[in-house]
Amino acid sequence: MDTNRGAPTPPIAFGAGAVGDRLTAPRVEVGDELRAALAATGAGIDDAAATIAEASRDWWPLGMIWALDAQVATRASVVVRPHDVAQVQQVLRACNDARVPVTAIAGRSGVCGASVPAFGGVALDCTALDGIVSVDTTSMLVDVRPGTFGDVFEDTLRAEHGVTCGHWPQSIALSTVGGWLACRGAGQLSTRYGKIEDIVQGLDVVLADGTLVHTGTGPRAAAGPDLTQLFVGSEGTLGIIVGARLRAHPLPTAEVRGAYAFGSFAAGLDAMRTVLQRGATPAVLRLYDPVEADRSYQTGDRAVLLMLDEGDAHVVEATRRIVDEAAAGAEPLDIALVERWLGHRNDVSALEALISRGYVVDTMEVSGPWAALGDIYEHTTTALRAVEHTMVASAHQSHSYTDGACLYFTFAGKPPADGRDDYYRAVWDAGQRAVLAAGGSLSHHHGVGLNRARFMGDALGAGLGVLQAVKDALDPHGILNPGKLGLRSTFGDVAGFGGTRG
Repeated sequence: MDTNRGAPTPPIAFGAGAVGDRLTAPRVEVGDELRAALAATGAGIDDAAATIAEASRDWWPLGMIWALDAQVATRASVVVRPHDVAQVQQVLRACNDARVPVTAIAGRSGVCGASVPAFGGVALDCTALDGIVSVDTTSMLVDVRPGTFGDVFEDTLRAEHGVTCGHWPQSIALSTVGGWLACRGAGQLSTRYGKIEDIVQGLDVVLADGTLVHTGTGPRAAAGPDLTQLFVGSEGTLGIIVGARLRAHPLPTAEVRGAYAFGSFAAGLDAMRTVLQRGATPAVLRLYDPVEADRSYQTGDRAVLLMLDEGDAHVVEATRRIVDEAAAGAEPLDIALVERWLGHRNDVSALEALISRGYVVDTMEVSGPWAALGDIYEHTTTALRAVEHTMVASAHQSHSYTDGACLYFTFAGKPPADGRDDYYRAVWDAGQRAVLAAGGSLSHHHGVGLNRARFMGDALGAGLGVLQAVKDALDPHGILNPGKLGLRSTFGDVAGFGGTRG
């Protein structure tokens, strides 16, 4: 799939006809008085039907199915595109006074409906807030605006400053820095460089009433709770990220690769745990179950582990030795498999092709402690396969830590055309509840959005009430991305997706 470099890439073509709404949630319109106030800020205003349609969807696979029927979840009333922080502040003040919902959007690469404007209102397009502000190569800190697309960001860092932030999600050409932060994203090299919450040092955030907040006062500063982490992963429900300071690294000078076959997925997991608990952090350590390994690499009924590390030559050589020792009982494979992975790691075209042919396809990434990962894998793949119309369910492990790791499930089914929504909800219910029951997390890096909102009560327990209290304090009128994270909405319910189970 060709991407629009430095701009959002549509996930799939709309079906014929005018684009309408799929959900029955109340839709808030922007009236003439507010429209005039928004125009007075100097921000761009666009209410063309085509613009509204594109701005009201992301890469949520269920939304892609709806697009075939010329539908989005709910259309925004207007798209507002600010060019500086002052305009963001003015826009939010006006919307807060008018009690109109605001949903921040940019690359719209999320896969859980987090940037879908569930109740209409204003879609706040942050893509004009782009570019690198400064690079401090002594402290290794980068100041960057949220609308900067990932591939442009990394290319500029490498070419002009000789550094990298190391954050390389599959969606790097589709996503922006602000989106990474809003959904607590992970890149494919996260075992070396960390997830985005490890990379971020500080943020600039505009609250619902227009107040500008700066977080992150220094390395490991102890000035009360870390306010930066309050906003990371909040999906635009607590404030709008308008700037970020990210940690950088010198460009790597050495690289090592490895590939290994294990008799079982469990044996591969045990080897990965050994590597991490010995202190090695290879940039890439990916374990595929036999189904995924054979599908991608034609390796038969074996689990396959791929390793790639980059950095200082002494460090990567030590890492290679530790991985080799941990995989001593495995069969060495041709390291050309790593090159094959590198060649297609950012390819997202398969999703559109399968959905266009009537399949329902999605991924469900979670995390859990090492002691529970085997059970999570077994119980969840069993639960996914048990749902009627499921054709395949598989998993790989792609992000590792000393205490646990991420499991990334993939499922595909082909229900009747009029049963796609019901199947999608049933398979998510089965898989996500199996994960939670086995001791896993709700999400590792895709976030919550609309799709996972109904599980938040189960995942957080009484903690959801604490999150709601924070939301009420920072956004008392509930205008910021309502309907997400399982939080109460002052605008009504999102039928089928709003609310949680306690």
